[in-house]
Amino acid sequence: METRYLKTLVKACEVGSFSRAAEELHITQSAASQRIKFLEESYEHQLLDRSGPVLVPTEAGKLVLAVAREILLKEKELTEGLKRFKEGKRLSICCTPTFGMAHLPGVLNDFVLQNSDVSDLKFIFKQPAEAVKGVLEREYDLAVIEHCNRDLLDPFKIHDLPEDELIFISAPSLGLEDTDKLNIRQLLGHRIYARRDGCSSKNLLMQNLAAVGVDINDFKNVVISDDLRLSIESVLGGGGVSFISRSLVAGYLLEGRLKAHTVEGFQHVRDRAVFYEPVREGDPLLSNFIECIFSVFQKGEGRRRTDIQNIA
Repeated sequence: METRYLKTLVKACEVGSFSRAAEELHITQSAASQRIKFLEESYEHQLLDRSGPVLVPTEAGKLVLAVAREILLKEKELTEGLKRFKEGKRLSICCTPTFGMAHLPGVLNDFVLQNSDVSDLKFIFKQPAEAVKGVLEREYDLAVIEHCNRDLLDPFKIHDLPEDELIFISAPSLGLEDTDKLNIRQLLGHRIYARRDGCSSKNLLMQNLAAVGVDINDFKNVVISDDLRLSIESVLGGGGVSFISRSLVAGYLLEGRLKAHTVEGFQHVRDRAVFYEPVREGDPLLSNFIECIFSVFQKGEGRRRTDIQNIA
């Protein structure tokens, strides 16, 4: 049986009518109806209940629908696998802006040196929920995110990466104390540069503020920006504070151009992981890219120890 019949059943159940299914499949309504009739005659069961305002699967229809989705998924996997053979090595990567700025250049450098025959390499910056959706929909082969909710990653094969530490940063000119732990009240008199909703650093900031009994609007001003570089530059200029990954400002901290602050009662770390669909496990190209990620973190840890020794 051609899978177009199964595709029509799945689409009709998703949208609830033959007309909408036909429109999305770019066929006539009559053709959509005839395809379902063909399935029902083939399986000798009514698959759709047509008595209500929307189409719903019968009990037999639910069984066929579940199997149809599995068959269509396998067909897509086969098509994409054969496409990779035809087009050569391709890799599409999604990551958060933090990982992209702090670590992706080193990962890509190592990966390209080892895979000069890759014909198509794409990388996109997205927030965690958008990255998850993109991998589920096979827009990306794998993704790397910082996160505060591991449940997001339940459908995937996961490799945990080193945790990401978040700190408040300020310019020395702002005059904040050099103490191990600040009280949040010492920061509220300043402007804060924060990320938009959906970013895990914003989520963690809001959770932390609630835990110590304040709100983001208790700061002098709030500037929401998706441009990490702009936020860092604004803080460097003495414009306020920001809650940001230490990895993004490590150089400025070593040079003394920025100060790092932790806050009493705050959780300052979030998890980080690389993930992909389980069916891609063992894919040589994905495996090599993941090895390059871990290699970059290992190199970074070595540099961090050297910097600490030099300071000491």
